[in-house]
Amino acid sequence: MNQCTFPLQLQTFRTLLKQCIAQRDFLTGKSLHAFYIKSFIPHSTYLSNHFTLLYSKFGTFPNALTAFHLTNYPNVFSYNTIIHACAQHSFLQLARQLFDQIPEPDIVSYNTLIAAYAHRGECGLALRVFKEVREVGLVLDGFTLSGMISACVEDVGLVRQLHCFALLCGYDCYASVCNAVLACYGKQGRLDEAWRVFREMGVGCRDMVSWNAMIVACGQHREGLEALRLFGEMERMGLEVDMFTMASVFTAFTCLKDLSGGMQFHGKMIKSGFHRNSHVGSGLIDLYSKCAPHGMLECMKVFQEIPKPDLVLWNTMISGFSQHEDLSEDALSSFREMQRVGFCPDDCSFVCVISACSNLSSPSVGKQVHALSIKSDIPSNRVSVNNALVAMYSKCGNLHDARRIFDKMSEHNTVSLNSMIAGYAQHGVEVESLRLFGLMLQEQIVPNNITFISVLSACAHTGQVEEGEKYFNMMKEKYRIEPEAEHYSCMIDLLGRAGKLEKAERIIETMPFDPGSIEWGALLGACRKHGNVELAVKAANKFLELEPYNAAPYVMLSSMYASAGRWEEAATVKRMMRERGVKKKPGCSWIEIDKKVHVFVAEDTSHPRIKEIYEYMSKLLRKLKQAGYVADIRLALVKDEEVEAEEKERRLWYHSEKLAIAFGLISTEEGVPILVVKNLRICGDCHNAIKLISAISGREITVRDTHRFHCFKDGKCSCRDYW
Repeated sequence: MNQCTFPLQLQTFRTLLKQCIAQRDFLTGKSLHAFYIKSFIPHSTYLSNHFTLLYSKFGTFPNALTAFHLTNYPNVFSYNTIIHACAQHSFLQLARQLFDQIPEPDIVSYNTLIAAYAHRGECGLALRVFKEVREVGLVLDGFTLSGMISACVEDVGLVRQLHCFALLCGYDCYASVCNAVLACYGKQGRLDEAWRVFREMGVGCRDMVSWNAMIVACGQHREGLEALRLFGEMERMGLEVDMFTMASVFTAFTCLKDLSGGMQFHGKMIKSGFHRNSHVGSGLIDLYSKCAPHGMLECMKVFQEIPKPDLVLWNTMISGFSQHEDLSEDALSSFREMQRVGFCPDDCSFVCVISACSNLSSPSVGKQVHALSIKSDIPSNRVSVNNALVAMYSKCGNLHDARRIFDKMSEHNTVSLNSMIAGYAQHGVEVESLRLFGLMLQEQIVPNNITFISVLSACAHTGQVEEGEKYFNMMKEKYRIEPEAEHYSCMIDLLGRAGKLEKAERIIETMPFDPGSIEWGALLGACRKHGNVELAVKAANKFLELEPYNAAPYVMLSSMYASAGRWEEAATVKRMMRERGVKKKPGCSWIEIDKKVHVFVAEDTSHPRIKEIYEYMSKLLRKLKQAGYVADIRLALVKDEEVEAEEKERRLWYHSEKLAIAFGLISTEEGVPILVVKNLRICGDCHNAIKLISAISGREITVRDTHRFHCFKDGKCSCRDYW
């Protein structure tokens, strides 16, 4: 190149640099920059701008900033390029400072700054810039409106106003504006409005983004068949499909729980080569993690086939693990591996891993992730991370910290309130749960289907039948939310706990869809509480027709027969379990002491300090008996002629939750609260004993079982013995 004449050399240099940017050839681009700095080529603004653009596109922001500062005479393009780089790396304050240095910003400058705020979900700041654009008299374009709509995606009312503005001013002729509106309506579940925008665009105006946005909207909101129909229409029209279309189709199969169809489409992806694409891989992992019986094994195969996994793919993998309680440790391992290979976690990463921490028996891990989220520069919506933290602390039995995070949040959305309402409901603090729901309605934050699940659950845990029926009707009549399986399950649970078994059964019979195992399980649990064996048999049989290898109905029915003294029927149920190869999940409880989890089973002998624990429990039992404790030997569920009363009492006394609590009492200082997690429903005898233990020890003891939290203090439980 040095032997060429200067004009030819400069022209060749420009061409090479543009090709490096277009073809994403970073190494050659860096070599050109080194040559540019050392050679006699005059430094021009044009070339300096393109070097800033080069580093910006490859995510090396410090180099982009250095290239910008080395530009002798920066122009508007120079500033726009570096502001865009700031947006990509979430340096919003620096982006605004650089914007203010532009002598005469153009519409692209304003659009770039609005896009930067949109990237972080900063609706208020974006609106301020939008106002400035109009005040200086610049002519808006489609990118201005689309950026604003993307920034305000969480506020449907504001998006509607911007949509009206676009229609009045003729900006709806821009596909980018219509696509932004369509995507917003789709994300918020306003499918009717999304369809109207899509139809009004017409065939000529729609682009790939329009079709993909509509397919995603349908797939994410239980219109999977419609999403597949749209994809078929695209193919018939001869439209070229891309990786985003493919990923959207997998969302539709996931929505439909159509594993077979998804696997066939996966085969099609393999033939076309799309299966190695990171974006398509995310859709595949989501499908297998949610629909396949052993889905995470398939997910790992998909992940390993992708040569260059991106942050989205890592997040999807972590999310897949976090959806399975027994794979929460794998979610944490994936999160750490993602960081090890050089990815910085974003808001989605933290939401997924915090969700996994909610399922762990180690509250300290959740606190560590919380600390990391505070230190990290999360590039997007921090509200979602705080929402996940509220849910995590609630599920770990720490309502105080959950409420503290909730109160410190600068803004709340429906998810924030749902998380806090659910937390109070799980802990039996129904007064605060329903008060928050009232506050939500007062502030005109529209409740969704999840809100009503939490509210109905709060009513069920406290026996407020009339209140529950009122909210169930409100959901249908006022908010036009069609009840789903979870809502009917809550109503069956509410009525069943209150002893209104016939009314609960009538709900199952009159549901607009076939009842599933959730509904029959709720009725079966209510039958166990009130000892209605005949109805329990019906509920158990219906449950087993749907899930013949689920141990829960066998165990509950066998326990009911044993409690009623019908030992032959109990033995028949147990024999049926053995013949079908169904195994009961062994009951265990665990407690975290000094960041180490200790697991106990009934009559445990494996713990290193078990002798010390048993000695303490003998002393504790004497104190409890002096305080009036009498073991409920009926709950031992064995025949009188087979086992003596003393042996029944001994077996009950060494249940796993009692062992875990005893270990917690001898391993922690006076006054320190204790949290025990149990993988089954808490035993009735243990419930009575722990109330007295909390009074004798002066400790606050929380037991989290599969149904709810029991917070024992001063001889009382938060459930008020209604559980």
